[in-house]
Amino acid sequence: MIFIAVVITSSLIIISPSTCTPPPEDPIHCSNSTTSCTITNYIGAFPDRSTCRASGAAYPATEDELIAVVADGTRARRKMKVATRSHHSIPKLACPGGEGGLLISTKFLDRVLSVDKEAMTVTVESGVTLRQLIEAAAEAGLALPYSPYWWGLTVGGMLATGAHGSSLWARQGGAVHDYVAEMTMVSPGRAADGYVRVRRLKEGDSTEINAAKVSLGVLGAIYKVTFKLQPLFKRSLTYMQKDDKELGDEAIAFGSKHEFADLSWFPSQGKVIYRIDDRVPSNAVGNGIYDFIGFRATLSSALAIIRSVEDIQESTKDADARCLSGKLLSSALDSAAFGLTNDGLTFTAYPVIGYHNHLQASGSCLDSASDGLITACPWDSRIKAQFFHQTSFSIALSDAKDFIHDVQTLVALDPRSMCVIDQYNGILIRYVTASNAYLGKQEDGLDFDLTYYRSKDPAMPRLFEDVLEEIEQMAVFKYGGLPHWGKNRNVAFEGAMRKYKQGEEFVRVKEEYDPLGLFSSDWTDQVLGLRGGLMIVRDGCGLEGLCVCLEDRHCAPGEGFFCRPGKVYKNARVCRNI
Repeated sequence: MIFIAVVITSSLIIISPSTCTPPPEDPIHCSNSTTSCTITNYIGAFPDRSTCRASGAAYPATEDELIAVVADGTRARRKMKVATRSHHSIPKLACPGGEGGLLISTKFLDRVLSVDKEAMTVTVESGVTLRQLIEAAAEAGLALPYSPYWWGLTVGGMLATGAHGSSLWARQGGAVHDYVAEMTMVSPGRAADGYVRVRRLKEGDSTEINAAKVSLGVLGAIYKVTFKLQPLFKRSLTYMQKDDKELGDEAIAFGSKHEFADLSWFPSQGKVIYRIDDRVPSNAVGNGIYDFIGFRATLSSALAIIRSVEDIQESTKDADARCLSGKLLSSALDSAAFGLTNDGLTFTAYPVIGYHNHLQASGSCLDSASDGLITACPWDSRIKAQFFHQTSFSIALSDAKDFIHDVQTLVALDPRSMCVIDQYNGILIRYVTASNAYLGKQEDGLDFDLTYYRSKDPAMPRLFEDVLEEIEQMAVFKYGGLPHWGKNRNVAFEGAMRKYKQGEEFVRVKEEYDPLGLFSSDWTDQVLGLRGGLMIVRDGCGLEGLCVCLEDRHCAPGEGFFCRPGKVYKNARVCRNI
């Protein structure tokens, strides 16, 4: 996730200081203690805007309590879903099937259980955050080598969705789940087993752990996980800007040159920010820290301004204003070194050298303080803040150059068309490696993350909506892109399981672990190809990615948006302003 807490209003640029904010509220809301509940995600809405209901919620704090909760739910044949403390997944992974379902929160399963310096492992409960994991490892002189950049994710959430960092150098893999050595999974059981099964999975003992590593939450509830670590090391990080003319060739070569490389691409500006990031000797001088600006606490009043500006630009279809805002933003971020400091206080020059645990992830907006939401994370749904769609997919290295070229060809038809992503740090391109997880990455590739404006009114079309829809369909249908399990609109998941070589084996394990489908829902069954497709066909469905439009009514004909073929990928069907 890359979101920018930089407010732009005509000639005003406000970058908030790194202040504190109240922690995110529990995504589970119950009208009476722990009954009659709803759950939503961190931005406050699922892709189809539906309300996810349950008849109860449980908050186990120990393994025994978790076992008892699952056993009771199984005995009652009750649908169950595990929820994390802030529920960062955009899709409906935590929605139990039916209003009689049970939500099982990992909020209090948040302990680091042990760190073994000699074996270089750490064992944690599934509700532990990435930040806790990083800090516990670092205190023992150890490191999780690759991770997402946002430290608010939980271990269980990362494993459910296949969260990853960026590297082609990772022989073992570049995702968090590739470093799992052992797992404890609590699944439904037979009456003779007390209605529960506690499965202790260990790397090398059984291939079933390859299903559990990226589980979508359908195999049961994860209690604890043991990760393999490495000795703590230092990194050297420099950002370099170039034009994007040779991006197709350079993107692939760049990943082979730098271990932690990534790219931020601004197609409308014709530029790319290259992250030159490598390990250096432990005696290299430097104590750098990365407190990414987009993950800092921001004045709520400033967030309201940026949202209002976006709303106005969208309602007036002011593409030029969008482009100006994007250029001001990227210039401000570059001037502020994106939040890097050489000594924890100031930025003086590149490279920034520091310990891995200080550079791999950030999220200071989560640091708790009782300021009454004067400041907040930029996407906090309790205030007027960012509200967006996210499209994220991985393209095989062999196809990445052609995909990039297609996007450049499309953008060249109207360079202003991609200014709508500039206020969200452009297209983040990360490197991913093949994984042995059944629902992990199938081969080395590039992961493309696009974050963009979403209206509070689901019937309101977006500026240059057709361009982003064409890129989305081009990626997943023409180039066979794999969707990120924790992001995306319904369109990106259509036919996804056919792209996984071990997809059928994953389903087999799922049916063995949970034959009654108590941890499944209609949505996960649709994703896994066990029932009808994901497309929700109705008036306006194309606007929110619930369908690929087939008729004009699937767009917004009253607003001048009609269903038309793609301009570069002719098989695409998109909502275009005519």
